[in-house]
Amino acid sequence: MTATFPDLFMSPRLLAPGTAPADLTAHRERYGSLTCGDPAGLLHAVAESGLTGRGGAAFPTYRKLVSVADAGQRAGRAPVVVANGAEGEPASRKDRTLLHRSPHLVLDGLQVAAAAVGAGAAYLAVEDGATCLESALAHRTDPLPVRVVRLPKSFLSGQASALAQFLSGAAARPAHQRPPVRERGVRRAPTLVQNVETLAHLALIARYGADWYRTAGTPAQPGSALCTLHVPGHEPRVVEAPYGLPLGRLLPLEGMAAVLVGGYHGTWIPAREASQLTVDAGYLGAGVLAALPVGRCGLAETARVLRYLALQSAGQCGPCLNGLPRIAGAFRTLATPGPQGTVRPDLARWSGLVEGRGACHHPDGTVRLVRSALTAFAAEADAHARGLCTATDHTPVLPVPQEN
Repeated sequence: MTATFPDLFMSPRLLAPGTAPADLTAHRERYGSLTCGDPAGLLHAVAESGLTGRGGAAFPTYRKLVSVADAGQRAGRAPVVVANGAEGEPASRKDRTLLHRSPHLVLDGLQVAAAAVGAGAAYLAVEDGATCLESALAHRTDPLPVRVVRLPKSFLSGQASALAQFLSGAAARPAHQRPPVRERGVRRAPTLVQNVETLAHLALIARYGADWYRTAGTPAQPGSALCTLHVPGHEPRVVEAPYGLPLGRLLPLEGMAAVLVGGYHGTWIPAREASQLTVDAGYLGAGVLAALPVGRCGLAETARVLRYLALQSAGQCGPCLNGLPRIAGAFRTLATPGPQGTVRPDLARWSGLVEGRGACHHPDGTVRLVRSALTAFAAEADAHARGLCTATDHTPVLPVPQEN
């Protein structure tokens, strides 16, 4: 069974019209009032909806809520809920756009999540826009007070254990998750860390129910997702797309060499393969879709990103401290036309050595990008080994923050 999509933008569920933030009055006029109801009813609705997390892992939201609620009961402590708006991914703009245009929808979802798990404390963690969010909170009378927390700008600051560390008074660095954050997180309390987009969907499910939520997307992957689109020559833009929508409806694939799907921990896919794909939670990751035109060097683009990722590591475990800089250096050699030596087999070997051995999944995501680039740009790597580069335009496509 497949779905049809007469309009790319459906009827946007999450983003308020225009570019200005929706105030509380406009928010309630659009969505109506919110009644959280009993926790059991909320959890049942979330389970029936099929909602999955929008932070990258696509983990079932129902299972996450139940695990935190159960951990709180076992520990005899009220859980903590954290709305994760860090968005350390440089190519993504979806979370900051959502928080700017529909802050009250996210805040509603935070209250829904808190009610579902029986939370005693709630936080909204962001890198930017804290003042505007505090202003939005000042107009609300929520059952559970919410504290806005400003995070340091870092690729890893939004990682669940790093968030828990920071909210507990330590540096925002990932920690070995044993036990996991859902059992022992902020100040050792069971902690729910949920992406702000997930919370916005949660607020709509609490209002309209699971059947309504499933009117978008496909039976296997219901709902919609916010995507940040990158096309050279155009400003990045955020759109809401139903799962199952062909990628060709979002990006111009003709004249493109490849598409980066999922962000800097994502995957390069040749354009001819991307034309057969749809919006899918399995690889959407951070919701980034970036088109790389023919005439650009995918190896050079990847090398820039890998250097950034190596510099962004917490530097507290071997795979990040030693492995990622070595991989980034080798890939820079691969991206430079000239003798390659054993670079490609070295990259394959080092990728295997760091995978699954970090304190967090930063090495794993980096390796995913490396392996996809080695496959998608194999022909360009062969040309580089002969001292040639087929690129005709060396203007960078992917945004990489300036080094401090």
